[in-house]
Order: sequence, then C-alpha cells, then structure tokens
Amino acid sequence: MPIDVTEATFEDEVLNSETPVLVDFWAEWCGPCHAVAPVLEKIAEERKDDLKLVKVNIDMEQALSIKYGVMSIPTMILFKNGEPAASAIGAQPKASLERSLGLAA
Repeated sequence: MPIDVTEATFEDEVLNSETPVLVDFWAEWCGPCHAVAPVLEKIAEERKDDLKLVKVNIDMEQALSIKYGVMSIPTMILFKNGEPAASAIGAQPKASLERSLGLAA
C-alpha cells in the first residue's frame, strides 16, 4: 500500500530512505492517475523488499511538484540515494513503466 507523502514528510520518506523510492505525483481528478495506480502497486508489491511506493497529491503539495518539475500527471520519479534517478510520464503498461524507470529485469 503506498504512503501519502507531504512536503513535511518527503525528506524522511523519500530523500533519507535506505531503499529506492518510487514517487507517484497524482491528483484526485486525474483519470490516468487512477488507471496507473494499480500498476504501480503491482510493481511495488513485486519488489517489496527493495522498493517503496509513495504518492504526492499535486493539488495539496504544489511546492513538491514545482521542485521536481512535474508538468503533467501522472509523473513517476524513482529516487535512489535521495536523488531522482529515472522518471516516467503518463499511464503506461507495466513493462513499459518498468523499462522507463530502469526496473526491467
């Protein structure tokens, strides 16, 4: 189950995480965001020992979306060692997302 992250918890949950963190920038009104959510949850479940999934609601946390250059949603950014390492934009099939994020086996 993904964790909802705010500006107040982003540093602890994402930047200081020991494991890579997949951040899903989304909004309640975004249809593609809802479509891709189960795909992201499946990816996280399959990698539960070495990947954490968190969600950032861009309507509530505009400063975070600005800071990380989120121009359209859904935007997924993979953070490793506190830094953005890969990203994907838009609802995509699981295999395509995994390739874009550098998670493909």
